[in-house]
Amino acid sequence: MTPNCISQHLELMKLMGVDNVFLKRKPEFTSVRKKTMPDNSGSAEERLKKNNVNYKDCNKCPLCNGRTNLVYGEGNPNADLMLIGEGPGFYEDKSGKPFVGKAGQLLTKMLLAIKIDRSQVYIGNIVKCRPPDNRDPKPEEVEACLPYLEEQIEIIKPRILLLLGRVAGQTLLKNNLRMQELRETEHTYKGIRTFVTYHPSALLRHTAWKKPAWIDLQKVQKIYEGLKPRT
Repeated sequence: MTPNCISQHLELMKLMGVDNVFLKRKPEFTSVRKKTMPDNSGSAEERLKKNNVNYKDCNKCPLCNGRTNLVYGEGNPNADLMLIGEGPGFYEDKSGKPFVGKAGQLLTKMLLAIKIDRSQVYIGNIVKCRPPDNRDPKPEEVEACLPYLEEQIEIIKPRILLLLGRVAGQTLLKNNLRMQELRETEHTYKGIRTFVTYHPSALLRHTAWKKPAWIDLQKVQKIYEGLKPRT
């Protein structure tokens, strides 16, 4: 309708005794939020640091209720060797860093025994929050947290995985093998050569297991020393 037609129409309504005209407002539309895609920008180090901040308030499972700190992981973002444990303990929960208690001190010595400095590797866990009384994480807790670990592995792209303990071995390799069977076989996880050995905390409780753990470490050492530099 042209402005002239509108003016005539209003004048006619006024002659008919209509004093007020209510115009229907056009509906307002809220813009639809686009589905956000994972932010894969930046170096491996930058992505890991960003994730550490982004996930610190995670509440995807009940473990968040008892934590002091989420223990995301720590180490060389471009590591050829990545170590994966079960979950944080008391000291890890307090500090926000993996393997800092007695088990962590033993792990550092285990690495040095095969001529690997801790700064060369990356260390993470199956779950990022401490289970109460250091119990095994429940299936629903593992399910909630595992995507974080899988993302870490994708970012770091390690060439060797060393899984520390039965829980880590069974979870990533998706089996129910006993520890002895897990140790005796070289595995593959998403194309990565994977080995399983005793968790350092188990070695502190059962010193007789240190000898077979040393055998496991020597296997890893041989593969690690044979790696060609990344191109």
